[in-house]
Amino acid sequence: MDPASIKEKLIAVLSQIQADSGLECPTLSGAIKPVDNIPKFDSKIWPVATTILATEIGATIPNDVNIFVDETTKLPRSIDETAAFVCGLLKKQGDKKAVAA
Repeated sequence: MDPASIKEKLIAVLSQIQADSGLECPTLSGAIKPVDNIPKFDSKIWPVATTILATEIGATIPNDVNIFVDETTKLPRSIDETAAFVCGLLKKQGDKKAVAA
């Protein structure tokens, strides 16, 4: 799966969560940082968004991975950065499966 496809699904998931929560949602683009720019998007919502995204793309994203914040810098990721991160994560999982086979 490529970052553009993941970005499209991620934007849909974030929009749906905001709508289901009755919260306003800014116009989402690749530069938006969900943690900073989406109302009430916090540590209680991140795992929900991650689980829904994983289901939407048919992949496994480990529960201990916060796709919305860079673990090293502790800075929030933009939607583009999140999509690229998830794409890299899936590639690593695929590489591990190939090595195990």
